[in-house]
Amino acid sequence: MQQYKIALVGNPNCGKTTMFNQLTGARQYVGNWPGVTVEKKEGSLQGRDDVIVTDLPGIYSLSPYTLEEVIARDYLQKSNVDAVLNLVDASNMERNLYLTTQLLEMGIPVAIALNMMDVVRKCGDKVNVEALAKELDCHLVETSALTGEGTAQAAQIALQQAGGPAPKYLRFSTSVEEALVQIVALAGDKIDGLAKRWLAVKIFERDRKVLAALQLHKDVRAEIEEVIAACEKHMADDSESIITNERYTYIEGLMRKCVVKANVGRTMSDRIDAVVTNRFLALPIFAAVMFLVYYIAIESLGTIVTDFTNDTLFGEWIMPWAAEKLEALGTEEWMISLVVDGIIGGIGAPVGFAPQMAIVFLLLGFLEDCGYMSRIAFIMDRIFRHFGMNGKSFIPMLISTGCGVPGIMASRTLENEQDRRLTIMTTTFVPCSAKLPVIALLSGAIMGGEWYMAPLMYFIGFFAVIIACIILKKSELFAGEAAPFVMEMPPYHMPLAKNLFLHTWERVSEFLKKAGTVIFLCCLAMWFLASCGIVDGSLVLVEETEQSFMAVIGGALAPIFAPLGFNSWQAVAAAFSGFVAKEAIVSTMAILAGLAEATEEEPDLWNSVMSMFPNAVAAFSFLIFNLLNSPCLAAISTMSQEMNSRKWTWATIAFQNLFAYTICLIVYQLGNVFVGGAEFGPGAAVACVLLVGFIYLLLRPAQGKTTNGKSTLSVDVH
Repeated sequence: MQQYKIALVGNPNCGKTTMFNQLTGARQYVGNWPGVTVEKKEGSLQGRDDVIVTDLPGIYSLSPYTLEEVIARDYLQKSNVDAVLNLVDASNMERNLYLTTQLLEMGIPVAIALNMMDVVRKCGDKVNVEALAKELDCHLVETSALTGEGTAQAAQIALQQAGGPAPKYLRFSTSVEEALVQIVALAGDKIDGLAKRWLAVKIFERDRKVLAALQLHKDVRAEIEEVIAACEKHMADDSESIITNERYTYIEGLMRKCVVKANVGRTMSDRIDAVVTNRFLALPIFAAVMFLVYYIAIESLGTIVTDFTNDTLFGEWIMPWAAEKLEALGTEEWMISLVVDGIIGGIGAPVGFAPQMAIVFLLLGFLEDCGYMSRIAFIMDRIFRHFGMNGKSFIPMLISTGCGVPGIMASRTLENEQDRRLTIMTTTFVPCSAKLPVIALLSGAIMGGEWYMAPLMYFIGFFAVIIACIILKKSELFAGEAAPFVMEMPPYHMPLAKNLFLHTWERVSEFLKKAGTVIFLCCLAMWFLASCGIVDGSLVLVEETEQSFMAVIGGALAPIFAPLGFNSWQAVAAAFSGFVAKEAIVSTMAILAGLAEATEEEPDLWNSVMSMFPNAVAAFSFLIFNLLNSPCLAAISTMSQEMNSRKWTWATIAFQNLFAYTICLIVYQLGNVFVGGAEFGPGAAVACVLLVGFIYLLLRPAQGKTTNGKSTLSVDVH
């Protein structure tokens, strides 16, 4: 059976994902493009198993300015696409048709869906669809992805174009056309094929990726450069600007011929934006909205469902039932422990996150689909840009105060790969809900449970994010010219419930399938380390924790943490258990203190915990280390999934732990001198050197060429 490939291409916020969901329903597959973290969506057309629809990333052009643009054009060039379904936001055709003029040059049959026609009609604008189709020499369909109008027809027309002739493309002015003819002749068979026109234009624009791929002979390259330079001299502009101006001149002509704009005043979206993007009201409104999201997802409904899943479903029902059944069958004790504590407990860990994640993504999906999240990204960019961060990075950090897992997954809202990686590397510095019991325990042990310790930890967490981001942005890995922050502002509208639930299920199921398997295996390993040991030369289940492999590992690692103030194997073992789950630190310390049933707020446990540290400064250092080091296994496995790179995942883990170690060494060694009354020794000297190094990294010039990008708000007037 012959299989057809249809590529869905369009600008961000043109309704492309909504149309993809309409065309494929639940018959879609989500992954990542090879080697990158950009999401890849494919699905079978409803009713047609032989038609694969690929939802390409939202792009404004086919120039190599972003990773998404490179991915989209590489796919169109190399994947033998049968047809392109180009979504054009009919309410903002000037910007959208720019991409269309480039797609027509690639030699792939193109069908155009004029989307958001319901918005156009509501605004009173009129589009002469027949005239526009004739001018572009393409099949056009009026659609509304939100209501489903015309979506099936658009896919059918795209399918009819498959295997058809290459579409006609835009003819530039005489000087440019003459230059392109010469470029084609000079390049010869290097640019043979359907995309010959597009490649010639890219050579004229000096597209670095195209030139690198073609590997033209240096003599040919020199001759082509002479042709381009002559055209630039004649038209008094650089080649890329010449092409851009010619495209927009053509589009302006199309708009005059085919579109009649209604003379209307301010729209409802404009009136809402006057309030929610107001310089003084924007942040308080956003804080209120996100507090509501956080409260519903983490503190109220989400917590109720999560607590039921963890405490009742697994803790009171499934695990005791499994233990009882296994005992009745006469199963060995070690096997019962493995199945109940290791396997069922391992599965319960990721499942327990699912309810909160589902609610978070449902609410955030609503805010994103209705158009509000685009405004927030712009508002926060005003602040975050001072620290080399993108405004969208604030959303994952805010979510991470509840749980680092959905916080890391929320980094997908960032289009730029560098910004996404930077956010993933730093967002878990913010204390999550699992760290709150640790904060409560250590604040009680250090100073009797003073109320200001928790707010102080949040302040330290956000401050650490800022410091880390400044240091990383000044390194060569994250340095580079900062592009202006341009955000397309779609009109406000009510999202489709079907799309919201589909989007939420897609995220949650992906986490359960991929991250859950990793957590499951890691929990088995931790069960083995905490429950087993060598006694009298034999591997056995130990009754005393001092005999376990975890105690052995803690003792071996203790000298490494001595400069941080905690060198007892109990403290190191507790920190080690925190890599599985941060809240496990409290239960580990309680067990090691002989108070297994105690909570983090009991004074007896506070006294026992303090006996594990030489002084309060060491205990504070321990708290900071577990605040800033790499997150729990659930978050690490999610981080690995989002990074889609072993190298970057291990680099992130190494950076987080090295950052935490360095900060704690400075805190303990200098704190011990100024607060603990210790003498200034070699440790304090090393801490001073590290402190100077930190200051240098913060103040040094950025490595590589950077510019200060500015935020740009782009609001569509409908």
